[in-house]
Amino acid sequence: MTRRFWRPVSWFLRLKGETRVARKTDGLAFITILEALEQASELEELQTLSERLRDYFQVDHLVYHWVSGAGEQYGCGTYDPAWVARYVAQDYLRVDPVVTGCYQRFHPVDWKHLNWSGKAAQAFKAEAVSYGVGNQGFSVPIRGPSGQFALFTVSHHCDDASWARFIVENRRELILTGHYFNQKALEFEPGRAPEAARALSPREVDAMTFLAMGYSRAQVADTLSISEHTLRVYIESARFKLGAANTTHAVARALQQGLIVV
Repeated sequence: MTRRFWRPVSWFLRLKGETRVARKTDGLAFITILEALEQASELEELQTLSERLRDYFQVDHLVYHWVSGAGEQYGCGTYDPAWVARYVAQDYLRVDPVVTGCYQRFHPVDWKHLNWSGKAAQAFKAEAVSYGVGNQGFSVPIRGPSGQFALFTVSHHCDDASWARFIVENRRELILTGHYFNQKALEFEPGRAPEAARALSPREVDAMTFLAMGYSRAQVADTLSISEHTLRVYIESARFKLGAANTTHAVARALQQGLIVV
């Protein structure tokens, strides 16, 4: 199995001792970062944006990790370079409960819900924490073309109650961010032609737009004066056209492709 990252492991920055420069005060900062991510044209920009997002979410670490169908690894994020080097050298991809657990799932996962009971998993977790990886984590599994599998992850050191509140407050933004990272990574993949966007109907555009604005399905249906059953038909149709795994992914892809504007 060939393993490589976009840049040498020294490209990953250590968090300790750094000063946080951004704070999560409103949605404007988040939108600005997503726009910068959409417009990124160099790999180095993804690293810079991962640091900005870490500061925005106020977590210890934020990482995007890709495994291609051929087994190659790529990534960007804020882990200690020594941990990245150790992870690759020890082939921890095989025993990492986050990778093995998320590979069997399509929905975001709180690390507490993964299986850490085995001796190898416990040893791996202890070593990861010793390198500064948080005791809490949240990962978004993403699947792409030709066997691509990716994870977008945030981790932090805190108690269970604080982490639960964080997930409730940030879940939607984290999912959107993960899919934005993956879309940009696919654009940078050598030899890959961009996928043509499929047009959405006016009602599908309306439904996706209101969902992107944070409306619940009941609120969207009420706003459009349609039943929730009819709304579900529009959403599923849009999801199919966009090749999305779920509604949140569909919203992210519609935004990425410029099919809706919020």
